[in-house]
Amino acid sequence: MFDPSEKIVLFMDGANLYATAKALGAELDYRRMLAEFQSQAYLLRAYYYTALVEDQEYSSIRPLIDWLDYNGYTVVTKPAKEFVDFQGRRKIKGNMDIEITIDALELSDHYDHLVLFSGDGDFTALVAALQKRGKKVTVVSTKATASPMISDDLRRQADYFMDIADLAKSVGRETESAD
Repeated sequence: MFDPSEKIVLFMDGANLYATAKALGAELDYRRMLAEFQSQAYLLRAYYYTALVEDQEYSSIRPLIDWLDYNGYTVVTKPAKEFVDFQGRRKIKGNMDIEITIDALELSDHYDHLVLFSGDGDFTALVAALQKRGKKVTVVSTKATASPMISDDLRRQADYFMDIADLAKSVGRETESAD
């Protein structure tokens, strides 16, 4: 899938990656993830995108963000928007699609192959635009859940598809069995 001489970048849609791994019951080891991709090609940079709720005293994602930031990832965050839906339920919205798209296009002169960790069909146009610029794109998501976490259009547009269920075999965190 990767040519050892090509420059690759990883773009991780944090919320989408988390939801996919959770749906699979997989826990990813981000240190092993970097090592895995570094062993296959020249890894230029690994980006992790996520929205954060600013006014929370404690955020469950903060320890992960801090760890990623100190261990080789470029973390891109923005404040999440909080709103009340029409049924009066509190909702949090923190879509990073635009940030991922702009960064992927702006940096495209510096890499050969983008590895996108997201199944969001909104990225289909980004993949097509990068391919027009001569870039290869691998999409990382899963088809192994009851309802697929990847858009069929995105999977078809990508040059390669990598299933997180398979990737987790080499970069998954060892979990204790409940026997």
